[in-house]
Amino acid sequence: MTLEEIHGQQPMPAGHDWIQGAGTALHELLVSAQRRGCLTAGVYESAKLMNVDPDNVAFCVLAADQEDEGDIALQIHFTLIQAFCCENDIDIVRVNDVAKLAAIVGPSEDSGEPRDLHCILITNPNEEGWKDPALEKLNLFCEESRNVNDWVPTITLPE
Repeated sequence: MTLEEIHGQQPMPAGHDWIQGAGTALHELLVSAQRRGCLTAGVYESAKLMNVDPDNVAFCVLAADQEDEGDIALQIHFTLIQAFCCENDIDIVRVNDVAKLAAIVGPSEDSGEPRDLHCILITNPNEEGWKDPALEKLNLFCEESRNVNDWVPTITLPE
């Protein structure tokens, strides 16, 4: 039995097209989650949410620009968040362009200030039966990535 038979999905596209499709799905998911109020941004805010209600977290995005790679404190936070997500079966991806994330998510709705976008959580909405096709695509992408030992795959967001 193949993965497609188990999940009732179409066969996975090969190579670059599938990675590009994951970027588009992530963009769609972020827009949809923000519209529904299911998006938590910020390392500290995300850690608080995961501590209080980990079962409500559906997906995690870690983002860092090249200059952030030298930030040891941020890398420690990422390591702890990744461990928590793996322990709680939360799919997780990395994005290497915080500016693109900021363009999608925008500033804080409360203050209009730029947000900490190094960690973004997508939570389950209160609506029963809500299924986001973009989330399902990303879950499948993460599962396939784990099958090739890429536990935290990197996604490139579309222009």
